[in-house]
Amino acid sequence: MSGPEQAPAGVDTTVPSVARMYDYYLMGKDNYQVDRDAAEKVIAASRESGTDIRVAARDNRGFLGRAVQALAEAGVRQFIDVGAGLPTQENVHQVALRCAPDSRVVYVDNDPMVLVHARALLAADRAATVVDGDLRDPRSVLEHPGVVSRIDFAEPVAIVFCAVLQFVPDDLEAAAIVGAFRDRCSAGSHLVVSHPFPGERPGEAFEEIGDVYTTTSSGSFTLRGRAAVGRLLAGTELLEPGLVPVQSWRGDVPADFTVPSYLGGVGRIG
Repeated sequence: MSGPEQAPAGVDTTVPSVARMYDYYLMGKDNYQVDRDAAEKVIAASRESGTDIRVAARDNRGFLGRAVQALAEAGVRQFIDVGAGLPTQENVHQVALRCAPDSRVVYVDNDPMVLVHARALLAADRAATVVDGDLRDPRSVLEHPGVVSRIDFAEPVAIVFCAVLQFVPDDLEAAAIVGAFRDRCSAGSHLVVSHPFPGERPGEAFEEIGDVYTTTSSGSFTLRGRAAVGRLLAGTELLEPGLVPVQSWRGDVPADFTVPSYLGGVGRIG
């Protein structure tokens, strides 16, 4: 995809979009040259750090699928995916509905291109919908008509924050955002969180990655250590195997895997 003439209304093709960059990492086609140029800089910097952001993105996507499957199999029937990004394979509603056909899913995003594609994908789907919402304003999301018409907060719900909280620069604000959603949920609900993790001593390569993301629509990119990521799941009981590299969350990679990637965890609200 290239050229501003091909862009849906409201889509800015002159500034890199984090959603479209992530789509590029996943080898999707819903991106523009400005996104590919920025993404290639991140890919190059990630290689300097000893990893590959494209592999990490796929690993993170795998974690999301396993987490949703585990929760659906455990009886959760409602899912809110905050900062959902562009539709790709094994989306939350596809995984949830395969396990439990009575599942209901709400995707939340404020990227115009995400909204266009998700609405087209879900136009005939009664089980899932997408709403225009900003995670930095939890109340507006939680009170959105598209959310309250689908989600019964008196029943367990899974709130998904996969690879999105790094775009909230302040630790306290990020924790407050998650806390606002957590506090709205009933007992038996869950938080699903993943977050980039470069190791406790990130090198210069990650500074380069951060510099690239400051030029994007998000305007920021914040790395957090294990303790800070763990605090995002405060007030929950972590499901086994805890907060681990996403490859290790009920996957086939040992939990002591140390290549920089994402940390992921699922916490049950008591």
